[in-house]
Amino acid sequence: MDDILIFSDEINIHRLRTKRVLERLRENDLYLKPEKCEFEVAKTLFLGMVITPGHISMDETKLAGIKDWEAPKTIKGVRSFLGFANFYRKFIGKYAELARPLHELTKKNVKFEWTKTRDIAFNVLKAKFLQRPILQMPDDEKPFIIEADASKWATGVVLKQQGPDGELHPCGYISHAFTATERNYEIYDRELLAITNA
Repeated sequence: MDDILIFSDEINIHRLRTKRVLERLRENDLYLKPEKCEFEVAKTLFLGMVITPGHISMDETKLAGIKDWEAPKTIKGVRSFLGFANFYRKFIGKYAELARPLHELTKKNVKFEWTKTRDIAFNVLKAKFLQRPILQMPDDEKPFIIEADASKWATGVVLKQQGPDGELHPCGYISHAFTATERNYEIYDRELLAITNA
């Protein structure tokens, strides 16, 4: 069994939940490898994300090579970079808009041509990842603020919540590249689409 995450605010509740999960696994003849388990930790790496009390960040080992990642020279190279970038897109505001020049290269019958616009998009995305953005863990007991916007090419949405410091912090970003049909919508319809995507 892989990738089980149990979290709780209180240690007694946490131990009870952990016991229940372990019992269910045993009842169904599912087993865990002890060397792969962590119990009662305040920081863990889970599915490429570092989870700490109240925050989620990107895995530093995955980010280590981003600084030296050279501009792609082939469509395969573009796909490789976009595979990495798409995995962490919820950390980057307006990701779909920023990545659009690179995504264009992955469409059928598009000849590989590394333009200045694509080079800028590639380097801006790298810079955004290197800023090591941190997301606040959402709290269902607090109100959320949704900021949505739309351009000619994409929507951008950020979900925010007030943190312990009284400031608003992002809990996650959502973006959506418009289809050819959606690009013809009036701006108010594109902005409404941004809100519905949120």
